[in-house]
Amino acid sequence: MSKLFEELDYQVTDIGAVSLRRRRILSLDKDVWEVLLGDEHLMSSLFTASEVALAQLGLAALGEAPAEGWDVVVGGLGLGYTAATVLEDARVGCLRVVELLAPVIEWHEKRLVPLDPPLVADKRCRVVEGDFFALAASDEGFGGPQDAILIDIDHTPDWLLDQRSGSFYSEEGLAKLARHLKPGGVMGLWSDARADEAFVARMAKVFSNAWSEPVTFHNPLQDKPFTQTVYLART
Repeated sequence: MSKLFEELDYQVTDIGAVSLRRRRILSLDKDVWEVLLGDEHLMSSLFTASEVALAQLGLAALGEAPAEGWDVVVGGLGLGYTAATVLEDARVGCLRVVELLAPVIEWHEKRLVPLDPPLVADKRCRVVEGDFFALAASDEGFGGPQDAILIDIDHTPDWLLDQRSGSFYSEEGLAKLARHLKPGGVMGLWSDARADEAFVARMAKVFSNAWSEPVTFHNPLQDKPFTQTVYLART
């Protein structure tokens, strides 16, 4: 049996102390990896349904893939489940993952997270350290137009991890992101809450189509269902 609790890494960053820990949940007889920012829980390997759905729904909303495959950007690395799910699709030609925090990238390089195979094993994948929101607002963007841009950074459009997000969730911010999508390209956004129809309406003012998809899963710790949301929009 593994240790009941182990802090795998702890580092101070510009937005606070970030830590990766593994703990044994005896009632479930399994190990769980968790990421914290200060005392705030950011993600857990126990709850990955919506991170996986972000990739699956985002790619499913695309049209036919070109011969060279889709170009995809994932904003926010975390434990890597969204990126790993993107790579499961053979139609993806290139994946760039943008992560603000160097320690999170190091966890993947050192294989401290439970992904198997690791992201670095796939030659289509490149993880870069950078500010996703600054890149989205810039003219240069992500190295060229993308087929899909999938984002899992803030808790919700109104509950931000850090003020660097700025005006990204405004009409102006979304319009700047849309410039970096190919015609028919898709933006996908993870949210730790039920759908906010006001945000869907905001997306609809920028994109040709905008909608939300509920992702409901069972929370074994509370023994009840929980619903999160994937927002989707198409140019």
